[in-house]
Amino acid sequence: GCAQFCPTKAEARRSAAKIALMNSVFNEHPSRRITDDFIEKSVSEALASFNGNREEADNPNTGIGAFRFMLESNKGKSMLEFQELMTVFQLLHWNGSLKAMRERQCSRQEVLAHYSHRALDDDIRAQMALDWVNREQTLPGALSRELAATERELDEARLAGKELRFQKEKKDILLLAAGQLGSHHPPGC
Repeated sequence: GCAQFCPTKAEARRSAAKIALMNSVFNEHPSRRITDDFIEKSVSEALASFNGNREEADNPNTGIGAFRFMLESNKGKSMLEFQELMTVFQLLHWNGSLKAMRERQCSRQEVLAHYSHRALDDDIRAQMALDWVNREQTLPGALSRELAATERELDEARLAGKELRFQKEKKDILLLAAGQLGSHHPPGC
């Protein structure tokens, strides 16, 4: 159940599948729900890890304050549900959507409130793919470079036996964007 080097892709896939299954069973267990005690412990650990102070945890404009807000917004949910939400935010950060929202002066609470209740679905993937289509049209080659980097990250994570969801979702979004670009160009272009 721990990360280990796997000499072949087949072994790495089996290892990653076992880890994913164990994580989902463990994280869906009734004792793995987000509770007030869990929030306090997690925020305290985050403060200790980053040498933060208690005021940071109460200030929603800090990273730790946003972390507390996210946990409190998801009280009663399973850790698996929370992990999916965190994947959504990782993708929004990677895609540049969080930066764009900040530039439009959306507050952290507004962004969290909006996305905290959205599942990672085809609509979110399609919107992110459209962002990559636009990026590719502005900066040709950006999509293929990002796809190559993502495939390397996915292989590295797989060989290390790590969680693959974030990298897999990135790849799916990039492939969706490539498919959309392909449908806009006549064959041979």
